[in-house]
Amino acid sequence: MLIQDFSLRIRRGDRIGLVGNNGVGKSTLLRLLLGEIEPKAGSIKWGVNIQLGYFDQHRRELDQDKTVAQIVGDGREYVTLNGKPRHVVGYLRGFLFSAKRALTPVRALSGGERNRVILARLFTQPANFLILDEPTNDLDVETLEVLEEKLAEFAGTLIVVSHDRAFLDNTVTSILAFEADGSIRPYVGNYSDWMKRGRSLASGEAKRAQDSPTDLDSSQPTRPASARKLSYKLQRELDDLPSVIESVETQLEQVRNQTLDSDFYMRDYSETQPVLDQLADLERELEQHLERWSELEEMSASLSGSS
Repeated sequence: MLIQDFSLRIRRGDRIGLVGNNGVGKSTLLRLLLGEIEPKAGSIKWGVNIQLGYFDQHRRELDQDKTVAQIVGDGREYVTLNGKPRHVVGYLRGFLFSAKRALTPVRALSGGERNRVILARLFTQPANFLILDEPTNDLDVETLEVLEEKLAEFAGTLIVVSHDRAFLDNTVTSILAFEADGSIRPYVGNYSDWMKRGRSLASGEAKRAQDSPTDLDSSQPTRPASARKLSYKLQRELDDLPSVIESVETQLEQVRNQTLDSDFYMRDYSETQPVLDQLADLERELEQHLERWSELEEMSASLSGSS
């Protein structure tokens, strides 16, 4: 039996990191929480109005023939975030997908891109309890930072399994450790705080943790201490572009809706042509902003990569 004599109360807003060797019961605990298996003894009691969101490290849920936008938008052009509609392509820019890449089928994506698709879809769900199983696998440094930002904005409860020490340090406030003596113990603080207690993981990870005290898994990307960056002016432009693009998208949608009126094309030319001209201007403006956004993103990535 992997898990026995174990009891834990999870409160709203808790941010818990699970650490331990493969095969000691982390996945079993997640499956119990997800309801995929039932406990052989004991019980799991849920509070009211719990809405689960789950990140699957195996990416089993992705339809290979659908595009990124189709999966994240569930076939719709808009996603709802905090009660407000957002164009799915604009939303995906926040997860480092260009407009062109957002229309790419999943089968053509890399492993890291597929993880970003799952993460992007996850944050469109009305979840207040997130379970993330190895979310940092195949993610580059830039995407890790995006994920950390999204989790920092998330106000609900979080349980995450990860071998990335830096990620755990930045995202959790308590640790549930599967330790060398076979026990599962909760600790206040992040992974570094747990390490300072002199504790060790169950067999298989204990030696690795001792040999590499600054990193649980050396396969995770190293985060540069000081990276070359865009100039202040260009960074401000890059930071402002998402809201500018969103504003143009809103205007474009409003003008496009005017042309959808059943009697629009029956009106006088002097009335319809200005609307059509405005529509064309907004489409050009949106395309220019998207190209500029892509240009600055590539410039930023190039500078970071050359540091």
